[in-house]
Amino acid sequence: MTCIKIASAVFFCHSYGVSYYTWGMLWIKAFHIVFVASWFAGLFYLPRIFVNLAMVPADSQAERERLLLMARKLLRFMTMIAVLALGLGLWLWLGWWRGAGGWLHAKLLIVALIIGYHHACAVLLRKIANGTDRHSHVWYRWFNEVPVLLLIAAVILAVVKPF
Repeated sequence: MTCIKIASAVFFCHSYGVSYYTWGMLWIKAFHIVFVASWFAGLFYLPRIFVNLAMVPADSQAERERLLLMARKLLRFMTMIAVLALGLGLWLWLGWWRGAGGWLHAKLLIVALIIGYHHACAVLLRKIANGTDRHSHVWYRWFNEVPVLLLIAAVILAVVKPF
């Protein structure tokens, strides 16, 4: 088994007939999946905080402030995770794009929609914090289903590659 030393004492090894390029790309893909899963955890949870904020009684300022603090911290963390997920995805895309079919273009469209949803969450959080948002908790419950549909579409396109 031959190993190549990469920065900060990480080793990518050549074994079982896997080339250096493929072996390294598998590590990148693994971390991309971890960061995407983490990002989606935030995309699932942030709108749930919005549901709770929409249900806070007007006289419960402490509860509202606590939920807003949670939402802001989650959004900040989600954004950092999203940057890592997108950066690794870009790295994979640059290494793969020549052989990919139409599924990759469709997946990139889904990724653009996911980024748009993330941005919409940030805009909604600002409106909620300013007191200018008037959506009900029911609306936020439906809004919370959007990332589920986007995740299903992205996974099917990446795994099944239907076209």
